[in-house]
Amino acid sequence: MTLAGLNISEVLELALLLIAVGTLSGFLAGLFGIGGGAILVPVFYECFRLAGVPLDVRMPLCVGTSLAVIIPTSISSYRAHHARGAIDKEILHTWWLPVLVGVITGSVIARYAPERLFKIVFVMVAYSAAVRMLSANENWKIGDDLPKGPLMRFFGLCVGLLATLMGVGGGLFANLLMTFYGRPIHQGVATSAAIAVLVSIPGALGYIYAGWPVAGHYPDVAALQAPLALGYVSLIGAILVMPTSLLTAPLGVRVAHALSKKTLERAYGTYLLIVGTRFAISLWNGG
Repeated sequence: MTLAGLNISEVLELALLLIAVGTLSGFLAGLFGIGGGAILVPVFYECFRLAGVPLDVRMPLCVGTSLAVIIPTSISSYRAHHARGAIDKEILHTWWLPVLVGVITGSVIARYAPERLFKIVFVMVAYSAAVRMLSANENWKIGDDLPKGPLMRFFGLCVGLLATLMGVGGGLFANLLMTFYGRPIHQGVATSAAIAVLVSIPGALGYIYAGWPVAGHYPDVAALQAPLALGYVSLIGAILVMPTSLLTAPLGVRVAHALSKKTLERAYGTYLLIVGTRFAISLWNGG
């Protein structure tokens, strides 16, 4: 028996995998303030590869679905960090508009960009952040505190743009910037959770827009029916992952505040190295 070209057993396996991934992504959202996207995108990629989604739409479908899942996860993570008073509200006030402009720009680029661009951005940023975190070198600082004025707003624009192209909540970049300017990683994690809220909602809507005309190019491809895509957002992927990720985000927050600065940085760096390598291999193999 099949469903949209897939065996029922394969559909069940994918469903169980997505539920498990939701549990892990929610925990990571709270732990690292990243919205969980950096784990969701690689796993969605494998799921959609198994489902036979065409290569030239597979990566943007992963990114858009990840952003949709991040919405409730990031809100849950933000509320938990806010309750602890760990969020820098001045950064949020400065960044909200530049981040939004970056998200809109990224959504427009996603409509026309080749599939490889998403992977290249993912690998470059993940490796850069991993090196910074794993080096544990306190001298790796750009300045003693975050800049003011146009440069700070430019950073916000970059956070929104790169987050939208990677399918992450923006916490990866916000966290990296804040630690480069001497801010404690715990504060970076908490503020990143708030940035993820700013990125995920318009980002998901942007990917629905970006992928809207694509469905017409694959009207007879059963593989695109399996994820039930709305533009570049898979409804099945989002529905299966959201509930468990929402439940486990507060647990990640508690663990983050219990860990030492060094332990949290090393865990974060190792994780980024692993997911970056996954897409580096994919770029090398061309699949």
